[in-house]
Amino acid sequence: MIDVHHALPISRQVQLAGINRGSVYYLPKPVSATDLALMRRIDELHLEHPFMGARMLRDQLRAGVLACL
Repeated sequence: MIDVHHALPISRQVQLAGINRGSVYYLPKPVSATDLALMRRIDELHLEHPFMGARMLRDQLRAGVLACL
């Protein structure tokens, strides 16, 4: 969509495309293995106990971490 090697400046390209110029320069960072494991555990807990809200899931995560220590 946006070509950095095009003769038209990037600022003009994004203006014509109707997007934010900052999004052109954004480089996503990879998700760490720790974060992936945590997200996986949250998913597991939520599937086991769909009635749990964010606070209860947080408490379950903390209880699991303390049990591992």
